[in-house]
Parts: sequence; C-alpha cells; structure tokens
Amino acid sequence: MDLGPFLLLASLEGLVQAAVLSLSALGLCLVFGVLRVVNVAHGEFYMVGAVIAWSVSHALSGHPLLGFLAALLVAPLLVGLAAFTADRVILRKINHNPEATIVATIGMLYVIQQSVLIGFGPDARAMDPPFYFHINFPWFGYSGYKLSVILMAAALLLMVWYVISRTRLGLLMRATQIDREMAQVFGIPVGWVYGLVFAAGAMLAALGAVLIAPIRQVHYLMGLDPLLMSFIVVIVGGLGSIRGALLAALVIGMSDGIISMFFSPTLAKMISTLLVALVLIFKPEGLFGQRKS
Repeated sequence: MDLGPFLLLASLEGLVQAAVLSLSALGLCLVFGVLRVVNVAHGEFYMVGAVIAWSVSHALSGHPLLGFLAALLVAPLLVGLAAFTADRVILRKINHNPEATIVATIGMLYVIQQSVLIGFGPDARAMDPPFYFHINFPWFGYSGYKLSVILMAAALLLMVWYVISRTRLGLLMRATQIDREMAQVFGIPVGWVYGLVFAAGAMLAALGAVLIAPIRQVHYLMGLDPLLMSFIVVIVGGLGSIRGALLAALVIGMSDGIISMFFSPTLAKMISTLLVALVLIFKPEGLFGQRKS
C-alpha cells in the first residue's frame, strides 16, 4: 500500500491546522509577553469571532465571497473592541495583577459562553465556504479553500511581524514588555498599550476562527480546544516568545494533523500533552523562552 497520498493529505490537513493555531497562539503569546498575564477567556474570543463570522455570512448568504470578506473585517474588529473594553473596565481596575486576572478572565469565559448560548443557541451551524474549487494532485483532489487558509494565515502573520518589528506601535509594545516602569518614565501610555495588546490578542484569535469556520461547524463550545492547544503551543515555544510560538504551532499542528489522519485525534492530543510534560521537565522555560536567573 502506497502511503504517499495519505501522508501528503495528512500533511496538508496539518498545515491548515497549524496555520489557524499559529494565529490563535500568537494572540495568547502577545498578551502574556507584554502584559505578563494569562487570558483564560482567549478561547471564547475565538468562539465569538466564529459566531460573528457565521452571522455576517448568513446575512449575506446570496454572496458567499462578499460575506466571508465582510466577516474577515467585522469579526476581529468587534471582538477587538469587546476585548479592549474588557481591559479598560475590568483588568485595568485590578492593575493587571496576574492572579486576579486569571480569576477575572475565568469569569469572562463563563459570561461570554453563556451569553452566546442564549443568543446563538446550543446547535452547531455550518458556514458556507466563500468559494469552491479543488486542486488536483496526482492521487486526489484537495479543497482550494483549505489551501487558501494557509496562504491567508501566512499573510496575516507577516502583517503582525511587520507591525511588531517595523512600526511605532510595535516599538511601544516592545518597550513596555522590557521595562514597564521605564516606559512610563519616558511618557509611553502603558495603560493604552496594554489595552491595545489585549485587543490585538483577541483579534488574532477571531481571525483564526473566521478562517476555520467554513471548515468546521460553529457552536458555543468551540473555544475550548483552541484555548488548550494555544496554551500548549505557548508553553512549548516559551512564554512570551513569538518565534517559539510560531515554531511550536507548526510542529504541533502538523503532528496533530498527521496523527489524527493515521490514528485518532485522541492520540494526537495525548502526544501534545506529553510533549508539554517533556518540555517542562527538560527545558522549563520552553524552546525559545528565557531562563530566569
């Protein structure tokens, strides 16, 4: 039996998963890297992004591509606005204390989840892809939309890299990350930077959700798995390390896709959890994290 076609198909599925996972994990990594807090509600921002995408697409059901493009714009903006408001109203009041932030974001998780359950309902709903075509490989055809997800995610990641490394906002973020007190001395509005970073993290999660919504069904519990996988990626890559998060997302996404195809999704999750345990034992700071002196 020729395993070549199955391995290629599994690799493509893994790349799609890695592309979406990298966006979600990068959002979580940014928040921890700059604010030094863990956003437990990160997965719910992902879920809300998918729900908004479905709603926009459903409202423009006669024009799938227009609906998708509108969702790609509207969903991250609304989720980012909600996250910025949550930071201003809740997290800033507790001065972004790490322990208090965990409790606060757990509360946000349940409020968001139950609100969506009431408004959206418990049933999973499918979102139509914006276009239909197949790429013909020698052995099988593959969804053109799934391949476009890989390309769109790569373009979005390049945009994030440009903002962080080449713009004034990125400079302010890096300065705040390195030394908050010194940044305040130089007149950097740290509170606004924190709010923008928290919103940006949620927006990245929402973007990943919009991309995956036409592939997987939208439901009010869909944020749990991305939250877990994003935590795994951030831990393996190194807390606050963008390079580590992207590399870990690629490795874990690819391995998850291949193992799920040949064996089972349960085994894939078990191996990801085992990888976290091994990293914590042999390199607690993660692949690219900085060891504390």
